[in-house]
Amino acid sequence: MSVADRIDYIEFPSNNRAGTSGFFRAAFGWGITSYGPDYDGLEGAGIDGGVDQADNRVTATMAVIRTQDLDDAERRVVKAGGVITRPQFDFPGGRRFHFREPGGNELAVYVTRPE
Repeated sequence: MSVADRIDYIEFPSNNRAGTSGFFRAAFGWGITSYGPDYDGLEGAGIDGGVDQADNRVTATMAVIRTQDLDDAERRVVKAGGVITRPQFDFPGGRRFHFREPGGNELAVYVTRPE
């Protein structure tokens, strides 16, 4: 199984649970399981995780998603309704961009440099 488009674990707070869950499905192909009006579980993201819309949810966080083709990932993010907040840039060991999904979470997607 490919390591592209995977995170390790994260719980995303959201002010738009359906928008956030739909975004992840469209941009990265992750499955969604609803556990009621305030929480969706993520499937196929590489780890257990969830989208939390409850009033007492945790504060915003940023996950970093590894991919194999940064340009393709950026196109998928934009097509799914994401907004690029920081264009592609180099960092030690790779290249990445930041984006905001429809529910307001900011995330990053990166590729490593070939060795």
